[in-house]
Amino acid sequence: MNKSKTIFITGSGSGFGYASAISLAKRGHKVIATTHTEASAKDLNTFATANNLDIESFKLDISAPEDRNKIKDYDIDVLINNAATGQSGSLAEITLERLQSDFEVNVFGTIALTQLALKNMIKKNFGTVVFISSLAARAPMPFLGSYSMTKSALSSGVSVLRKEIKNLSKNIHISLIEPGAYHTGFNQKNIAKKYEWMDESSFFFKKIDKLKKDENSYFEKLELNSTKSIVNKIVRACEVDKPKKRYSAPWWQSIGAEFLKMFN
Repeated sequence: MNKSKTIFITGSGSGFGYASAISLAKRGHKVIATTHTEASAKDLNTFATANNLDIESFKLDISAPEDRNKIKDYDIDVLINNAATGQSGSLAEITLERLQSDFEVNVFGTIALTQLALKNMIKKNFGTVVFISSLAARAPMPFLGSYSMTKSALSSGVSVLRKEIKNLSKNIHISLIEPGAYHTGFNQKNIAKKYEWMDESSFFFKKIDKLKKDENSYFEKLELNSTKSIVNKIVRACEVDKPKKRYSAPWWQSIGAEFLKMFN
C-alpha cells in the first residue's frame, strides 16, 4: 500500500460509501466519512471507535452550501464523491421538481463540493478526485431516467474536468467509478418512489403490476450481494499514484452495458 492519505467521502451512511470508508480506514488511511443524517454519522463514529479505526463522521448534505463548506476545514488528499439520490418514473410524466432534486445532488452539489476541494489541491499541486457514477449512465433503464440522466451528465463532466485539470497539473487526478447492480437497497428504494405518486391519473397506472414484477425480476438476476468488487476499485483509485480514468465492476455488467449502448 502507498503512504497513508486523508480521504473525504460523501454518502457514507450506507452502501458503497460505508463499505469504502471502513475498508480504507482498515488499510491505514484517515477517513472523513460524511453522511446524510446525524444518526448515520453517530452510528459510524460508534463503529469506528469500537474497532479502533481512524474515521471521523458527521452530517453533510452536499446540496446545502453551508454543509459543503465543512470540507474547507480539512487538508485532504482524496475526495470521493459518492453521495447520490434517485427518483423514478416515466419521463413522460415525472415532475420537474423530482428531476431537479436528482440534479441538485448528483450533479450540482457534487460539482460544487469538488470545486471547493480542488482549490486546495491546486494550491498544493497534489490530489485525487473520485466520482462514483453508474453503469446506468451507459445503459439507462426505463423508469429510472432521472437517475440515469444525472449520472450520464456527471460522467461527461468528469471527462471534461480531467482534460481541464491536465492544463494545470500532472499531480492532480480525476477518476470515474462505474458500479453495476449491487444489493445495497439503493435500487429498491429508488424504484419504489414512483409508486408513491403514480395514481389513477398516471399513463402507466394499468401497467403497475407488470412493472413491479419486471423490476423485481431484473434486479434479482443482476444484483450482487457483496460490494467487494466495486469497493476494491474505489480503494485502488484512492491509493495508486496515477489512477485510471475509469473503473467499472462487475466486469461482466460493464461489458453488457457497452453492448446495450449500441442499441440505445
